[in-house]
Amino acid sequence: MMLSFVVASAVCGNGSEVNLDFANFSWIDVIILGVVQGITELLPISSTAHLRIVPTLLGLKDPGSAFSAAMQLASLTAVLVYFWQDLKKLTGETVRAISGQDYQSSSLQLMLGLLIGTLPIAVAGVLLKPILNVCNSPMRGLVVIGVASIIMSGLLAIAEKRGGRDRTFDNLTLWDGIWVGVAQAFALIPGVSRSGSTLTAGLFLGMERETSARFSFLLGLPAVILAGAIELHTLTKAGLSTAGWLTLLVGLISASISAFAAIWGLLRYLEKRSTWIFVFYRFVMGLFLIVAVMAGWLQN
Repeated sequence: MMLSFVVASAVCGNGSEVNLDFANFSWIDVIILGVVQGITELLPISSTAHLRIVPTLLGLKDPGSAFSAAMQLASLTAVLVYFWQDLKKLTGETVRAISGQDYQSSSLQLMLGLLIGTLPIAVAGVLLKPILNVCNSPMRGLVVIGVASIIMSGLLAIAEKRGGRDRTFDNLTLWDGIWVGVAQAFALIPGVSRSGSTLTAGLFLGMERETSARFSFLLGLPAVILAGAIELHTLTKAGLSTAGWLTLLVGLISASISAFAAIWGLLRYLEKRSTWIFVFYRFVMGLFLIVAVMAGWLQN
């Protein structure tokens, strides 16, 4: 049985209001969007793009960037579970390095890189929030997403072609976190993809494909925690109803399960294969979106 709930306030209509249209979606629709979010958030193909495309194809309204950011907490759960032992080891070694005043420790340097690498997207997120969170944000238009997807397809192709792919996780440094963190900030542009921008940057820095993906997942943890917390606060201030929170929870559960599967699948895929499938997918998707909008098949 499909259940749906109507939110009592903050409905799209005023450009200054937060988009809460997702609260009107049925549970089936939200479960579908959760699966889409969980898979595409951790693959280099842009979850934001797919959370604009899929609702359009289903005849639904744009769920909004607040919904997208809150749903990223599902990937946080999946990454924490999947990489728990790695995180536990890295944290322990970092604490021991600080206690022993071993400031040259590779683990300490890597941890600092992961934390400092979060600053660019945090600053950019604050600056762009008034634009991204409004109803009918021009930044979330399908043409913008299509163009961004094609550009990222080209950059990933260059990285795949020219990247050294000889650096393992044990060779990563503070500067890797900083440079990949700068690339991560561009993911605020719908269609760029956080996973895609960081994976591409990692390949440019000479990382192995699987190492670049692992580093991308771990670097995303602070950013996802920050973005998720901010958007949950935003949704609370916007007056999301109890039923709306329940709808969001249903989506988070389905997204968490699919996100875990996405991590497992991507890491095993990249152990033996290249990223060309994502290059082609992103190019075709971007081209399709631009043509579909221009031809009137989809509304921008």
